[in-house]
Amino acid sequence: MDIMTSVGLVTGIIVISVMMLLGGDLHMFISEHAIIIIFGGSIAATMIRLSARELVDELARIAEIARKQGPVGLEKVETDEPFLAKGIRYVADGYDLEFIRDNLERDRDNFLMHLDEGSKIYRAVGDCAPAFGMVGTLIGMVQMFANMTDPSKLGPFMATALLATLYGALVANLFCLPIADKLHGKLLDEETNRTLIIDGILMIRDSKSPALVREMLLAYLPEKHRNEEGEPVPA
Repeated sequence: MDIMTSVGLVTGIIVISVMMLLGGDLHMFISEHAIIIIFGGSIAATMIRLSARELVDELARIAEIARKQGPVGLEKVETDEPFLAKGIRYVADGYDLEFIRDNLERDRDNFLMHLDEGSKIYRAVGDCAPAFGMVGTLIGMVQMFANMTDPSKLGPFMATALLATLYGALVANLFCLPIADKLHGKLLDEETNRTLIIDGILMIRDSKSPALVREMLLAYLPEKHRNEEGEPVPA
C-alpha cells in the first residue's frame, strides 16, 4: 500500500470520527451486532516497485555491464526488484533465450493473475457490504418491532439497525472499493513493468548495445516521459 493510499485511509477515518464526535459520544456508533454481520475477512497485497522510467535506466546500466564484462559480470549486479533479479540471474547462468522468455512470462502472468484475483475479492466485498449492512438494518428493525411493548429497547435496536447500514457503507467506500481500484491500477503498472523487464533481459541476453536497449524500452513510456533526464549510458 503506497503513501497516498495510507494518507487517504487515515484522512477518511479522521473525518468520519470527527463527525461522529460532533453528534455526541463515539460509543453510540459501536455495535457488536453490526460488526459481526459486516466484517468477515480481507486480503492484503501489493508491493512498491520501481517506476518504468527507473527500470529503463536500470536495464541500460545492466546492458553496459554485460557488454564490458560479459554474462559473468552480471553475477555481482544487485537490484531491489525481484523479477529483474531473476532475469539477471538467468542471463548470468547462461540459459538460452527461449527458456528465459518462457519462465519470465509465466512468472509475470501468475503475478498478474494474483493481483487480479485480489482486486476482484476486494470489489466483491465492497459490493456485498452495503447489502449485508441492509440485512443488519432489517434484523435490527425486526428486533425493534418485536419489542414495541418495551420502550427502553426501541432506542438500542434502532441504533443497531442504523449502524449496520453505516458499517456496510464504510467498509465498501472507505476500504474495499478504493483498495480494489488500487490493485487494478497496480496490475496495469506491473504488466507494463514486467513486460519491459522481459524485453530488456532478452535484449541483454542477445548482446544488444545499451543505447539500443534504452531506445527500445523507452517505447513503453508515455511520450512526455521519454525525454526526461536519465542515467547516462555510454553508447
